[in-house]
Amino acid sequence: MFRRAFWFGAGAAAGVWATTKVNRKLRSLAPESLAARAAGQAVEAGHRLKEFALDVRAGMAQRESELNDALGLTAADPAPLGTATDRPGFPPRSVPRTPSGPRARRELGTNHPYDRNEDH
Repeated sequence: MFRRAFWFGAGAAAGVWATTKVNRKLRSLAPESLAARAAGQAVEAGHRLKEFALDVRAGMAQRESELNDALGLTAADPAPLGTATDRPGFPPRSVPRTPSGPRARRELGTNHPYDRNEDH
C-alpha cells in the first residue's frame, strides 16, 4: 500500500516537473520572447561597439600625439572650414549659395519638366 502511494506521488511530482519544464521552454521559444532576447543582444552589441570605437579613438589620439612629439610638430587646432584658411593661397569664398527646390525654381523661372529633383 505504501509502495503504491510512494510511486503515485513520485509519478505526480515528475509529471508536474516535466510540465513546468516544457511550458518554460515553450514560453522561451515564443516569438515575443525571441524578439526581446534579440533586441537585448543588439543593444549589448551596440554598447560594446561604442566602447570599442571610443578605445580606438583614444588610441588614435595618443598615437598622433606621440608622432607629433617625435616629428617635432605642434598640435595646433586647425581653423574651421569655411574660413579664409580652408583654401590656402586663395581668397575666401564670397559667392552666395543659391536656393534650391521647387519654390526657388519658380521664382528663378527654371522649372523644367525633366528636372531630376522633381522625380523624388
